[in-house]
Amino acid sequence: MARIQSLAVLASGGGNDYLAELYGKVIANIQKNGISNKVKNTALSGTPSSGTVEAKRFENRTSNAYGTARTGGAGQKAKATPVVISINQDKELITEIEQKDVSLYGIDAFLAKQADLDEKSMTRELERAFWAEAKTAGTQVTSLPTDPAEIAEKMIQSVETVSNTFVDGVDRDMIALVCTPAFFGKLRTYLDTITDAAGEGISAYHGVKVYSSVYLPAGVTTCIALAEGAVAQPVLMNKISGAQIPLSNAVATEIFYSYGTKAVADDLIFWA
Repeated sequence: MARIQSLAVLASGGGNDYLAELYGKVIANIQKNGISNKVKNTALSGTPSSGTVEAKRFENRTSNAYGTARTGGAGQKAKATPVVISINQDKELITEIEQKDVSLYGIDAFLAKQADLDEKSMTRELERAFWAEAKTAGTQVTSLPTDPAEIAEKMIQSVETVSNTFVDGVDRDMIALVCTPAFFGKLRTYLDTITDAAGEGISAYHGVKVYSSVYLPAGVTTCIALAEGAVAQPVLMNKISGAQIPLSNAVATEIFYSYGTKAVADDLIFWA
């Protein structure tokens, strides 16, 4: 039995509760399936509704001889560089629904279809913004070899060998290689020719997680290699509700959300 009996119910408290539940699943799916959600920085502080949040990069420390703190009267202070991420992209997805729109499918089924379309719309936008920022902030790797496996290794090592105030190398299990479909296909062909000790196919390349994405920006012809947490993208759902459209029988579903995208560690992002 349908949970929503009429369009008018959508503009009521019960309808809003239903939409909140329905779109709660949408957000969960975006968080689960979006590649950017697997690698983005989530160590953020602040209140998103204020318009900004902050990430911090802590500097490396070296040990001192025993007694240094006692002699100096203080231990080493943590040094961190703050990175402020503005939540400055305000978006809406508003769908007008007439009774004739749901006459064949039923209201629940129609709303489920609209939620699926909205999920794909949000995923496209967030993914494209995330990888565009990664390319803009990152460093282009040139003079690539021709063999796909060697290209992948060069990209990985570009991240792995970074040494500066903040990092002294990056473990491979903290690196992701996000490829264009064409390059992923070539690399996947290579991976399919090898197996692990148990005879099972290998789904990563030399310990590095590998993904294929159709949302990489123009100019990226092979892949983006980055350390997990190198880019932040906080997303804030502002409102999910239904509303009666004046002077009509139609009802609108209203989705308002905001997000911001910024590199936190541009030195740990490389693309080619």
